[in-house]
Amino acid sequence: MKNLIVIFGCFFMLLFTTSCRKKTINLGKEISFESEENVSYGKDSEQKMDLYIPKNSLNSKPDVFIIIHGGGWRGGEKSHLSFFTLSMMQKFPNHIFANIDYRLASTSRFAIPNQTEDINNTMLYLEKTLQYKPKFILLGNSAGGHLSMLYAYKFDQARKVKAVINIVGPSDLSDPNFKKYTDYSFVEKHLIDPKSLSSDVSMMNFASPTHSINSTSAPTLSYYGNNDQIIPLSQKQILDSLLNKNKVVNESFEFNGGHLDWDKKNNASFLMNKIDAFLKKIDKK
Repeated sequence: MKNLIVIFGCFFMLLFTTSCRKKTINLGKEISFESEENVSYGKDSEQKMDLYIPKNSLNSKPDVFIIIHGGGWRGGEKSHLSFFTLSMMQKFPNHIFANIDYRLASTSRFAIPNQTEDINNTMLYLEKTLQYKPKFILLGNSAGGHLSMLYAYKFDQARKVKAVINIVGPSDLSDPNFKKYTDYSFVEKHLIDPKSLSSDVSMMNFASPTHSINSTSAPTLSYYGNNDQIIPLSQKQILDSLLNKNKVVNESFEFNGGHLDWDKKNNASFLMNKIDAFLKKIDKK
């Protein structure tokens, strides 16, 4: 992935042919996308997306990848996943991609429900813009992986989510191993708006994707590091166990390295190949 950054950095300006607001990205082998950056999908300044629509798709109504960055729910930005998104576009040239920013949490603003609502707001915007109702693939890393799972398992009442690609996302916030997370106090105090909770549900259970898994949950592919000091492998084991118990289609893999090593070239290539095979398996069902 680092090599890809260098390649794209060198040729970035050559790939674009600009018009008024939209651009054409040519990625070789007759792969081209119409792109539009910093599209507003809501009234808040943080509700922005970079949208990429294939120009020569074999499918007139493509599925949509929604790319959701990490950053501990209170940091990060969509640009951190721009090069990975470009790589995914090469791998999946017949899909639409929306790489999103969302409303970040702070000591004065809770992450949830704002951030799960922003996933829904993105979907509504895309349905209106595309003028059809696509199936969505939620792909997120770290906090973005958590949000992808939480939205799909807990809030996707209309079953719009075709699959979840969870990269190093926390799945059970009450896991004793996860409580060693250095910013866990922020999670306890600022992740969930208490007004969202009913009296019989704890905050950590409400915010843990694993507590909303059932037999109709979205197919899920997960990717975890075997030396991750932030998200322990116990998170993968808990998630795998509950998905299997509920007979949800799922696969999970480990990579060699820590929390940020999933996008190294070999790891990222392995992941994209597994995503490709996983989506094909889902399509056959």
